[in-house]
Amino acid sequence: MKVFVGLLAAVALAACNGAQEAPGDATNAPDAAAVVDSGVFSMPYLQRDLDNGLRVIIVPTDYPDIVTIQVPVQTGSRNEVEPGKSGFAHFFEHMMFRGTEKYPADEYLNIYKKAGANQNAYTTDDFTNYHAVFTKADLEKIIEVEADRFMNLRYSEDVFRTEALAVKGEYLKNSSNPISRGYERIRDLSFNTHTYSHTTMGFLEDIEPMPEQFEYSKLFFDRWYRPEKTAVILVGDLDAEATFAMVEKYWGKWERGDYVADIPQEGPLNGPIYDHVQWDAPTQPWLLVGFRGPAFEPEKVDMPAIDVISSIYFSDSSELYRKLVLEEQSVDQLLTYFPNRKDPNVLMVYARLTDVAQTAAVEQAIRETLATARSELVSVKKLAETKSRLKYGFTANLDNSGSIGSTLASFVQFERTPETINTLYRSYDALTPEAILEVANRYFVDDGRVIVTLSNDEAISGIDGMASIDDLVRPLSAAPAEQLADTAPAIASRAVASTDIAVPVEIVAQPAAGSPLIDVSILVHSGAAMDPPGKKGLAALTAAMLTDAGSEDFSIQEINAAMYPIASGFSAQVDKEMTRLSGQVHRDNLDVWYRLASSQLLSPGWREQDFKRVRTQLVNAVRTSLVGNNDEELGKEVLYSQIYGPSHPYGSLNEGHSADIAALTLDDVQRFYRQHYTIRNITLGLAGGYPETFAARLSSDLQALPEGTRQSLQLPQPKPLAANKAVIVDKETTSVAVSFGFPIDLKRGDKDWVALWLVRSWLGEHRNSTGQLYGRIREARGMNYGNYAYIEYFPRGMFQFQPDTNLARQQQIFQVWLRPLRNNNDAQFATRTALFELNTLIEKGMSEQDFVNTRSYLAKYVSLLMDGQSRQLGYALDSGFYGIDDFSDYVRKELDSMTLADVNRVIRENLRTDNMQYVFVSRDADDLRDRLVSGRASPMQYDAAQPEEVIAEDRMIEALPIVFDEQNVSVIDAEAVFQ
Repeated sequence: MKVFVGLLAAVALAACNGAQEAPGDATNAPDAAAVVDSGVFSMPYLQRDLDNGLRVIIVPTDYPDIVTIQVPVQTGSRNEVEPGKSGFAHFFEHMMFRGTEKYPADEYLNIYKKAGANQNAYTTDDFTNYHAVFTKADLEKIIEVEADRFMNLRYSEDVFRTEALAVKGEYLKNSSNPISRGYERIRDLSFNTHTYSHTTMGFLEDIEPMPEQFEYSKLFFDRWYRPEKTAVILVGDLDAEATFAMVEKYWGKWERGDYVADIPQEGPLNGPIYDHVQWDAPTQPWLLVGFRGPAFEPEKVDMPAIDVISSIYFSDSSELYRKLVLEEQSVDQLLTYFPNRKDPNVLMVYARLTDVAQTAAVEQAIRETLATARSELVSVKKLAETKSRLKYGFTANLDNSGSIGSTLASFVQFERTPETINTLYRSYDALTPEAILEVANRYFVDDGRVIVTLSNDEAISGIDGMASIDDLVRPLSAAPAEQLADTAPAIASRAVASTDIAVPVEIVAQPAAGSPLIDVSILVHSGAAMDPPGKKGLAALTAAMLTDAGSEDFSIQEINAAMYPIASGFSAQVDKEMTRLSGQVHRDNLDVWYRLASSQLLSPGWREQDFKRVRTQLVNAVRTSLVGNNDEELGKEVLYSQIYGPSHPYGSLNEGHSADIAALTLDDVQRFYRQHYTIRNITLGLAGGYPETFAARLSSDLQALPEGTRQSLQLPQPKPLAANKAVIVDKETTSVAVSFGFPIDLKRGDKDWVALWLVRSWLGEHRNSTGQLYGRIREARGMNYGNYAYIEYFPRGMFQFQPDTNLARQQQIFQVWLRPLRNNNDAQFATRTALFELNTLIEKGMSEQDFVNTRSYLAKYVSLLMDGQSRQLGYALDSGFYGIDDFSDYVRKELDSMTLADVNRVIRENLRTDNMQYVFVSRDADDLRDRLVSGRASPMQYDAAQPEEVIAEDRMIEALPIVFDEQNVSVIDAEAVFQ
């Protein structure tokens, strides 16, 4: 199901509305303040247009100190109407960070660094959104610099050409995932004339000549970056009128434009259409079934009904999911992508298959499901549950100003008003089973269908995409919708247990009576480091059996069905010394959620069929999702395994090794559960608006577990390297991933940890353009997408901006991650550049100005790390592990007393550039091995003239010695990794 936003119920906003008065009557008049008092979006907001047509929307909240600015511009890949210009809207998003005469790029980034801000942008089919989260002390400065770049952007042709290389690097970073190729192909087949034929990234044949498009880029800016096509949204700890005055002051001189694009209209598809994509690297097969769908017109029934169809027929509570994923286990991922778009787009159902021989059967099951949607009325009860699911799913995302702002941006981009949300939800509320049936028959038809399959084979037997849905549709013969039965189980509350507590339960509590959301974390002090030899993956498999395999009382299908209307769940995260089972639920639904989650934890189902399914899914997570489809995460995880080695408890993958997982038994899992899931080995985390009696209820119910003891590890020190070592993962891929590092003796809570954390931030803050490595490799040379440094484990980095909590460890490594490079030469040069910068830092230390700026940045940035109820609870649990105070207090206290001398001492004592472990993922491993062993130079070539200082630096870097003995550079086939 598409995760989409909608209902903003008054009860969900009680915590952030506070005493803010309604600025005026409910209205959308351009020069009026507005508050909605009858729609689903009920937060008071100020909305006015400046004289130039800029729409300004300001939403005050009571979340202290934090503010977000969101600037959606009504241009995306849809607007790329000229031939050869696909991907240009996304490329131009990059250029918007290149500075102005008043605030050149370096100064612009420095302002954001001083503000401790999270800042970025993204481009979609229909719009481009620029966003930042920061503390309110910097509000006026942020408003000023944003206005300046939207009005006065300036860059040279050389800078333009350099950035074009980085855009190609971003294209390459997704290239190892076959679903990206499948999605690109299904869109290309679905359109002949409309610009939706290409993805936001564009076609590679258009990306490669982008360096030659400098003059066109100025035309693009002039056409689209205009006030009448833009909104400025500010959400947070704000005074609405004072904030509006700031926006008017800095944005009021922006001049209107008059360009209107002639978007080509698409004719009938005349399907069905079928194509097969052969994938070179090992992968599981994919089946993608697409249909020409409706435009997003919230006042009409079409797209709201499509959303409901997605949820009812394809979510994890659906009959299709039960059949394919739970019972037959022919599919391990079943998803839909039904996006809201300005013009008719592709509605896509896609499945990852466990066996290519099942492709035709899975395709038939999807056709039969859609035929059912066209033949039978959904029950009134199921429809009501779906509307409930939409509501509660949305409220779960609204526990901070940043989430509210990003939600508004996704809707404001259509008609530049939050009222789009109210219009949409009035349409949801008005939906009937008959209307849903009619919409299903309008769009899920043979002549609007495109099917793409993807596998390692030249073709897939038994499927040609021509089998009919229309022929399966039956005449409507169902009873009136009100009489249709529903099979979802009724979940009664378990009788409240005795309050006698024999064994005390450790609880970290963060009550917030005004919050409508409740977070529950069950932190088990055991993880992958406790996996026995030959059973790597046991901790992960045990956690998956508790959260995705049902209980004695309820099957997993019954649990999914009961969780469906409350839009909640029970999930697991496994690390070396921690396993977190958690869920977030609206307080309206706490009893239902707790009945389900507690039964999963305290009385697991241990069904053999579920065990086989979950075990297969875990193997596929290793073999396909990681090794097959994610070069970046693969390189980072191989680095950890190489640094610690197979005999160290940290030396294996958290998910396990595929051969070990395949050999695990249900007895193994039950034994691990009895040993580690004990009262004294658990810490409970509670946050939000939970009842006062809830903690006692949890403590009492947990008495059903064994008392046990707190598990702990006595870790050996990782074996130090006597020389540089490298592992090259040989894999069919279009780019080269690079990671390198070494163990460090510091962990959070140690005396010098915050100082080293500061150094890491200056060197390469994650997904942040202010880092030194980013500046020298990406910004100055345009070599790749990003370059970052870490002193704590940070998985899933390509998908998120902030680290996950509850990954606490006794031992950590220093790591540099260079996001994919175009070829071996670039990878070698980028690695040398990173070492050059690291050497310079060690030899010269950090400058006083860099130290002051980074310290100021982190003192504010720490508030953003802890923004939101869930993250605050996670950091509190981690602080217990490390024995420190509140994380933000701990960091700020250390920063306040820190000196530059302290930092430079910590650099000298903890960083180095010799005796490191390197990991590369490359398609030409032999060439890369020869480069490393021979020390071959790696000269750079550019599409644009570079400043003389860069060229001079390149001459030093291209031959920078990185000494590798031949026996210390090994090549391993990707298929053998984590086997």
